[in-house]
Amino acid sequence: MNEVRESRSRIRVAVVFGGRNSEHAVSLMGAGSVLEAIDRSKYEVFPIGIAQDGRWVLASGSQSYAIEAGRLPSVEESGTALALPSESGSLVALEPGQIPRSLGEVDVVFPVMHGPFGEDGTIQGLLEMAGVRYVGSGVLASAVGMDKAYMKLVLRAAGLPVGPFVVVRDRDWRTDRARVLKEVEELGWPVFVKPARAGSSQGISKAHDIESLEAAVEFARAHDPKVLVEAAIVGREIECAVLESLGDAPAEASIPGEVLVRGEHEFFDFEAKYYPDQMALDVPADIPEETIEALRAMAVQAFESLGCEGLSRVDFFYTPSGELVLNEINTMPGFTSLSVAPQLWAASGLPYADLVDRLIQLAYNRPAGLR
Repeated sequence: MNEVRESRSRIRVAVVFGGRNSEHAVSLMGAGSVLEAIDRSKYEVFPIGIAQDGRWVLASGSQSYAIEAGRLPSVEESGTALALPSESGSLVALEPGQIPRSLGEVDVVFPVMHGPFGEDGTIQGLLEMAGVRYVGSGVLASAVGMDKAYMKLVLRAAGLPVGPFVVVRDRDWRTDRARVLKEVEELGWPVFVKPARAGSSQGISKAHDIESLEAAVEFARAHDPKVLVEAAIVGREIECAVLESLGDAPAEASIPGEVLVRGEHEFFDFEAKYYPDQMALDVPADIPEETIEALRAMAVQAFESLGCEGLSRVDFFYTPSGELVLNEINTMPGFTSLSVAPQLWAASGLPYADLVDRLIQLAYNRPAGLR
């Protein structure tokens, strides 16, 4: 395998995107940025889309996916894409669940995927079994990072400051709802209710009382039968990106930035994250220097605690009393060129195209198998 790789003039990279979850469109937007930024003189690129029905679609040529006229991009179930490939491009549709043979013929897979069946260790496990190198965290870190309940347990065990929360499991909600409601009420009002295993603010709502709580839980359960209820924390949203280092040096933390939501959004929801002009990022965050250093150290600690690889984004609240509370870590954060993590690295001196290159090189140089 190494001899074959060394004999090629370019590294073969499969950019995989889409997937069977509510973050399908977010994945396509990130993949569009990667496909645009990747150095074609250095990498031979194979875009591979996964439709909502599980169909894998092989695409050749450059593609661009973006929100246009309020419509989200998608890999269609028929095997075509809403965003057309270049004039020389072609699409080959496979049956749902059938994995393209080309996936085993590449040197590195770049899974620009979010949410269940993408960011949660599932595609990582498939690639591990196939002996294929890939960008990002491994199976365990991906699974723990995706499940916010277990993520918070691991972070708390590592001594990191995590806010109060209650896990609402499917059976408990159906058979012991009164106890669950009492536990949530003890958190105080308001609370944030979210799917335990989703991202991009999908399925999240804010509840101010018992009546709105039940509706919020049902809304979250439409995305995931396991739900997380968190005590609302008053504070500014500060985010920091962490990047695995080349070689044996410790992971690096970016300059942190503050997320500023525009308009009438009550919190940093899906539209605020991905629709134009709905948010701004203040980099560096206007907080004391000693707080910045503490936050960056905590971000790296969170990254190492989960055993992450590649890139992660770690989100904090900075309270009026000057405390830092770690909200969550994302093992495959939003990855358009305008997403928070790439913007933080650009402000730290690593432009988007160089970030893409670094992630591919990290994966390419990583041994296959247990590590």
